[in-house]
Order: sequence, then C-alpha cells, then structure tokens
Amino acid sequence: MANKHGGLSSSHVDTGHIGRTLKDSVPAPSQMLRPRDGAPNIVMIVLDDLGFAQLSCYGSDIATPNIDSLATQGLRYNNFHVTAMCSPTRAALLTGRNHHAVGMGTVTHLPVEFPGHTCQIPKSAATLPRILRDAGYNTLAVGKWHLTPASEISPTGPFDRWPLGMGFEHYYGFLSGHTNQWTPDLVQDNSFIEQPYSPYHGYHLTEDLASQAIRLVQDQTQTSPSRPFFLYFAPGAMHTPHQVPNGWRRPYLNQFNEGWDAWRHRTFLRQQKSGIVPPNAILTDRPAWVQRWDELSSKERHLYALMMANYAGFLTHTDAQIGRLLDFLSEIEVVDNTIVIFLSDNGASGEGGPNGWFNKMGDDTVDYDDSVDFMLAHAETLGGFHGYHHYPWGWAWAGNTPFRLWKLYSWLGGVRVPLVVRWPTGIPVEHSSEVRTQFCHAVDLMPTILDSAGVDPPPMIDGVSQQPFDGKSIQRTFHDADCPSLRRTQYFEVEGSRAIYHEGWKATTDHVVTTWKTDRERIDGSHDFDTDQWSLYCLDDDFSESRDVSGVHPARLRQMIELWWSEADRNDALPLIDGTKERMTLRETPPPVVQRRYTYVPKDGLVVTPPPCPAGFVISAHIQVPENQTINGVICAQGDWNSGWSCYAHGGTLLTAIAMAGTSYRLTTAERLDSGDHKIRLEYLIDPDDQYSFRCSLDGLEIGQIEIPSAMKTLAQNGFRARLSIGKDRGFPVREDYRPPFIFTGRINSVHFKSQLLP
Repeated sequence: MANKHGGLSSSHVDTGHIGRTLKDSVPAPSQMLRPRDGAPNIVMIVLDDLGFAQLSCYGSDIATPNIDSLATQGLRYNNFHVTAMCSPTRAALLTGRNHHAVGMGTVTHLPVEFPGHTCQIPKSAATLPRILRDAGYNTLAVGKWHLTPASEISPTGPFDRWPLGMGFEHYYGFLSGHTNQWTPDLVQDNSFIEQPYSPYHGYHLTEDLASQAIRLVQDQTQTSPSRPFFLYFAPGAMHTPHQVPNGWRRPYLNQFNEGWDAWRHRTFLRQQKSGIVPPNAILTDRPAWVQRWDELSSKERHLYALMMANYAGFLTHTDAQIGRLLDFLSEIEVVDNTIVIFLSDNGASGEGGPNGWFNKMGDDTVDYDDSVDFMLAHAETLGGFHGYHHYPWGWAWAGNTPFRLWKLYSWLGGVRVPLVVRWPTGIPVEHSSEVRTQFCHAVDLMPTILDSAGVDPPPMIDGVSQQPFDGKSIQRTFHDADCPSLRRTQYFEVEGSRAIYHEGWKATTDHVVTTWKTDRERIDGSHDFDTDQWSLYCLDDDFSESRDVSGVHPARLRQMIELWWSEADRNDALPLIDGTKERMTLRETPPPVVQRRYTYVPKDGLVVTPPPCPAGFVISAHIQVPENQTINGVICAQGDWNSGWSCYAHGGTLLTAIAMAGTSYRLTTAERLDSGDHKIRLEYLIDPDDQYSFRCSLDGLEIGQIEIPSAMKTLAQNGFRARLSIGKDRGFPVREDYRPPFIFTGRINSVHFKSQLLP
C-alpha cells in the first residue's frame, strides 16, 4: 500500500529486505575504517612556482640538502607534468582527474558559468583525503589550499570546499593563493585564527607550518599508532612574496652576479652530468623578450642579482623546514614505510615581468611597475617586512632550464616540474638515486597513492556515482626503470595557452596569455585564438621542446590538433577563455548595482571577513570619546603597509592612511577629537572611468579626498582578501606611526559597512 508520497507505508515495509541491503552495502563496525596491514603513511609536499632547474638535485647551485636527500634515497622523475597554474594542478593532484573535468579551469577567484570553469570540485570527484579517510587513514593538511571559491571564504562558510569538507580531519594554513609570510591570514580547521606570535618576535609562516605539521603527525602517531596517516604539506613558498629572514639571503649575495645567461648554461651542464637531462638534450635559446645580461645597466644587474639571492635564500630556508619534518619522521621511526612525494605545482613564475617587483600588491590589470631606482633604494629590505617581492622573468626563464617560458604557459617551462619519490620499503634500494623517464602527470599521483596503499576507490560516495580517474598508477616505475609510459595522451590548457601530448609527441600553441600587460606587449606570439600557430615536437628525441618539426610532419600535426579539440571537449575545457580580463566579463554577477549592508558591534577587537570583491564601500563608524582623554587607536582597518587602509586616532587626531603597493597616502583632521559622540564616514569610490579615491568626513564635515592610481588589491586578489579589523589592527600597520594591535582607547558603538559589488 502506497502512502501519500508514493512510497510504501510503514506497515508494508519489507524490513528483512532492507536489513539485507544495509548489511550488504555497509561494513560492520569492526570492519570499518581499517586499512590493510602494512599500509604506508603518505606525505605529499607541494611547493609553489618552483622551476624544473631550481633544486640542487635538478641541476641548481642553490642549497636544498633535505630535498636532495629524498632524491638520493628515492627516485627523480624528469618527465612529470602539471597544469601550469596552482589551483588546477592541486585539483588534479587531489582528485586524479583533469582540472577542467572537476571544474577547476583556473584559479578559484574567477569562476565562470561553464562546467569546466566553475571553480567548484563536484561531489562526483571525491578527493584523495576523503577516500583515504574512509579507508582508515588519518588525514592532515597544512599550508596553502586554494581550492575554495573566494565567495565561500568567510567565517560562516559554506565549508563544503574547505579542507575539512573535502576529506581532511585537521587543517592549518591559508585558503587563498598567497599570503604574507610574516603576517598570514591563518585558518585552523573551519575557523580563522590569529598567528601564534609576531614577526617582531621571529614569526615566519613556513616555520610555523612545519611546526604544525610535526605537531599533527605527533598527535596522530601517539594516539592512533596503528592507523597510517596522509599528510598534505603545502608551504606558500616559492610563490610571491619572496620573504625570508636576512640571514638566509646573505650566503647568496654574490652568487648570481654573472647573470641568468651564464647561470642557465652552467645549470644545463650540471643537469646533463647528473643524468636528470639526457646527453642529447638541447638548451633552448634565450627569447628576444628576455634581455641579455651583458646588455643590462650596472644598476639593473646589481638589483636583479640581489633579487635572485633573496629567492635562493627563501628556497634554502624552505628546504630547511622540510628537513625538520623529515627529521621528525626519522625520530618517530616511521620513515621506512612512509611514501614521501615532492613536487611543484607549476614551473617558475615570470609574473615579475622584466624588472621584478618590490611590491607585488600593485594592480595586475595595469601592471603597476616598481622602477629600478626605487627598488635599489630599498634593496636592503628585500625579503623583509616592507615588501611583497618577485624576481624578474629572466630568472624564471633560467629556473626552468632547459625549457622555454614559465608558469601560465603550456610550454614545458610551465608544465614540466620536479617530482621526487622516496619509499624505502616500496622502492628497492638498488634503484635509489635513479632517474625515471616515463611520461606522467599530476592526475597520476592519486591512483599511484591508492595503488600503493591497497585502497580501491569506491564507485559511489555519499550516493553520488564517481567520475573515472584520468590518471594511471605509476607504482610500477618504482621498481622497473624500463617499463613503458602508462598513459598515451594528455591535453594542456590554462588561460588560453594550449598543448597536447600523445605517444612521445607534443604540439603547442604560440598563444600569449593576455592576463599580463607585459606578456601581451613583449612576448612573441598570437593574441587571438583564430591566429594561434601550432608547433610540433618529438619529445622522445627532443627532451627540451627545442626543434619544431611541424613542417616535416604536417599530417601528424593536424592529427594532434584534432586530438586536442577532442580531449578538450571530453574534459569540459571549452569554450576557450582568454585570460583574467575575459573571465571578469563572463563571471556570474549580481544585478549591476547591489548594495550589501553589514553592521558590526565590536567586542574585544572584532576581526571579520568583508564581503567579496567590493567595487566600492562606505563605512560609518559611531564612536565615543571619554572626557579628558587623548584618544588613540584603530577604529577600522584592512590590509597593511603593502596594500591597505586604516582609519585611526593618533594623539587625539583622526587620520586615514592608505597604502598602495608600498606608497603611502594620508588624510588628517586639523583639530583634535573632542569628548562625546562622533560619526566618521569613510568612502572608497570608483567612478565609471575607473578612477579610484578615498574620502573621509567627521560629523558631516568632509576632511578630504585622496586619489589613488588603481584598485586596491587588498580587497580581492587571487582569492586573497585581507580581513576587516575593528577596534584594533593586526599584522603590520598601514602606516608606521602606529604598531598593531593599537587598540582604540575610546568606545566604538557600531560600524556599518555598505558595499557596492562589481557590475
């Protein structure tokens, strides 16, 4: 008998059948969450923007002894590939599927309403930590995440695509694409937290992340020693900002004075000698848009050598923190049965442009450029508290030796990166230090880990049928150096740059990514999909993608191009979208003018996450000044002296400070704040002609208005949004006439925030 909803009434349910179904489909409690005997621990270390040639074990003269020790005890791969961009690679790593197939066609702050570009990993692509957790592993994540859509990064979630929502049991790190190494925006599990101590007392993010990873592993192994663990360790290094204590930079101060041409040549010779590059490989030519070192001025050479020394110190410092983690694994005696996988998410980054940046918090869309003279004047502070540094693209080109181009491009310089694997009980000792040459890709690592752990991925999770893996396990290469590559085909696409690999051949377009003005103006190639030219390379004979043979094999090139379109269609990579600006015009938005209002009643210094991507805002603060008191402290602030704004009282006077890429602006009242009630109004204005300004008024009287050169990245950049602080500041100040927390000594009754979203 059916009930009113069309189902069976309770008196007619076949409970015996239901019982058998549940018994057959759900393991008994004693069988649940129990991995196979001898299942290995897994540690995946993911660096950011590290080039193929920047590790010592891949030819560099930068000291990376701890990563080198992994290579000495394990295997190095010289034919491993990623997607040329961070979020897409991380999605491929943690799902085993191609990045567009799980909606991650770009970084998470630029979603578009096409299946391959939603920036939302679907439930049909359950992640590696989710599957391992269900198989009895403890799952731990520390470091950069960058897989949560920017619109979901708030204290109230939703948390489905935060690390804990995607299978990790514990998380400590930052959710966005990058953060300040000295004053990061930290998250623990599902909550925003403050950093444990100040940079003035020695805090550095990478050191903190290593300490937290050690603590989590220690807790797990002490309380559940019979359960294996999966640790995903992803420092913010080597992404900008290149920030590191000065002592780590000092040993490299004279190491790069001969420049990127000479460094690249010497690195290539070391690569061939060590076997990471085959003897018949060709060192690709210096492109016309990268200046010859000997054509630079003496000032430029001095500055660029210092910038590379700073980067090298940052890398050695990062290696030391990895060493702390590896040493701890030895200390607790789990090394032998722990798989350690080390990789980079894309090639070295050329986003610094020809000159590099002292402060990368300038506006991407206008390519705010620090002058050489300005950067030299501040050279002593490179890597320190007052900048957001990035080196020139000549060093990115050298860092990807022997390949051409860099991050954001589907040339080998963007997509071929180091992969090191160590597993003492799984890789025969006689194979230690060997190089593996099989073609493989980020999507292959999840199947490899599950294969090594003896875990069969379920066909259905939470009632959702699972997408098949695009990757294949490469575990066979652990003990068979001569086995064939296990996958024949892999497509590449990021920001419009395209390539296809098939059975030893690679076809690549000359499309120039339009995201960066300097790329569009200086790099040779096509700026339109209709005029893109494809070149063809036989990678079996041409390791570095150096000889275009499209004229010799036109039929094969046509087949490769057709194959790219087929793979792109199969993986939802279409339509093609040309860089950030086109994505901004396509992204889903609310109606043209939408006002959003928030009211905050501070208590003990409220810190909140502001609404996403404001095109402008109005803040109204209602304060009270006690009698006979000189008022001080921050009323509200966002960001810091790299990029940010602050409204505060100092010595009884109301001030508004704005920092744009390190340049400071200030508005101040002429008179002191008297006792009693006051209303402060601060406006961030954007007019239809893209003119930007701040305006401040006190008790209805305008104090003044300041024009700024471009939009403030503090509000929304690469998934990063500095938090709004009320009643106190955090991290670094916006201006050096105060030091956080600089707690407001009066009373803040309320703060009203009204934002206007981008049309």
